[in-house]
Amino acid sequence: MDRAEAEAIYDAGRDVCVEFILELSARVQRLEERLARLEAQARQDSLTSSRPPSSDPPKTRAQRRAEARARARELMRREGEQRKAGGQAGHQGTGRELHPEDQIDEIVDHYPDACGGCGRRFDDRQRRPDRRFGRHQVAELPPISVIWTEHRTHQLRCRQCRARTSAQLPPQIGASAFGPRLQAAVVTLTAGYRISRRGISELVRDLFGARLSTGASDAICQRASDALAGPHLHLQDWVLDQAAVHVDETGWRTRGEGRALWTAATPGGVFLQIAEHCSREQFNALIGTSYPGIVISDRWNGYSHLDPHRRQACWSHIKRDFRRHADGLGEQKIFGEAGSELTRWVFAAWRAYQHEHHDRERLKADVAPIQTELRALLEEASPKNRRTRWHRQFANNLLKIWPALWTFVTVDGIEPTNNPAERALRTPVIHRKLSLGSQSHNGERFAERALSAAGTCRQQRRSLFAYLSDLITAHNRGDPFPALAA
Repeated sequence: MDRAEAEAIYDAGRDVCVEFILELSARVQRLEERLARLEAQARQDSLTSSRPPSSDPPKTRAQRRAEARARARELMRREGEQRKAGGQAGHQGTGRELHPEDQIDEIVDHYPDACGGCGRRFDDRQRRPDRRFGRHQVAELPPISVIWTEHRTHQLRCRQCRARTSAQLPPQIGASAFGPRLQAAVVTLTAGYRISRRGISELVRDLFGARLSTGASDAICQRASDALAGPHLHLQDWVLDQAAVHVDETGWRTRGEGRALWTAATPGGVFLQIAEHCSREQFNALIGTSYPGIVISDRWNGYSHLDPHRRQACWSHIKRDFRRHADGLGEQKIFGEAGSELTRWVFAAWRAYQHEHHDRERLKADVAPIQTELRALLEEASPKNRRTRWHRQFANNLLKIWPALWTFVTVDGIEPTNNPAERALRTPVIHRKLSLGSQSHNGERFAERALSAAGTCRQQRRSLFAYLSDLITAHNRGDPFPALAA
């Protein structure tokens, strides 16, 4: 607007000026609100949204120092004294235990050369083992080298018909130029420690003194994938036989195209599956349409068809959403701050149940007033009006699945978060970022099967290498496969 247009409005009279000013004020208010929303979106990070921590912008030195000082003040407030470096009072030590003598390969006796008091040297007759001695054990690797075995197939001539017959290698030997333990080591390095095919070739050369091309290491992985097919299906059946299962999904890439990596996790097993889409149909294909147990998950729309009474919603996600609303303005900010405080009480009650009293009735009593206050907060925010337009959808979503918020209070073995599924996906996500996903359908099958085996063995505190050695040996012989979970 230039000066001439402003003067024309002024000359039009008082009513026109007032109407123009009101319209301009309303427009400014809308722009200010829009600017505030955009700034709030720009401030979102992994604590207030579903973004991964790796997407958070780097913090300045001043921000890092301020956060460190805030954490130190909080620790001093809680403990009432200066926290010292190292292990704290009451911390359970993790010292290395000494092995019994029958597990020691070599014993070396050490004797003093001279008396520490007068300096007189000890003679050889005094150097005799005593019942009281100090013990210090050292672990060392022997020189590592692969064992090369040459299998020779000979021909014999029949004395009757004079025909020559060549010997045939047993299937478990002729299937590969590498033994089961070496193959298991290659797959363990890939699935358990995220080593690339080229890195495996270099490690096998440096540690074992054997030559292994990248193509050979990939062929080993594909044979292991075939061997893992049966245990992978058995693991899915076993996981879905449990009374509760943690479910989550994340992205995957195959030749640059988007895929979905699903997990169904329990305390004893981790089942992973790479699917074409992230949809309700894929979820039903993962756990079936009639799973009788309790599903612990976030509040993604693909889970909305589940019975709220047979479901537990993740309170970590609820906490994150309340924190996001607390960064808003006006009624939204008040709503978010009140919800964040109630969420803190929920976790305090759960921690007290887990680590202190273990009394289910007391947990119910502690949670009851929280339920009352949260219900009132959500119902106040649920009506459709201008004051609640930014947070009423979140409030109505929680009211819709209200029973699913409190399953952990009444059912044993259910926790209020989906952390087991989040942890189960952490290693596959790192694997995806390092390897850029997979390059083929066979690569997808190897990734889901090998990573499922690695995650399950980790949960069971079981050696992945030992399991794969037994599995590959059984597969080569045609024997029944050892189960991942039983």
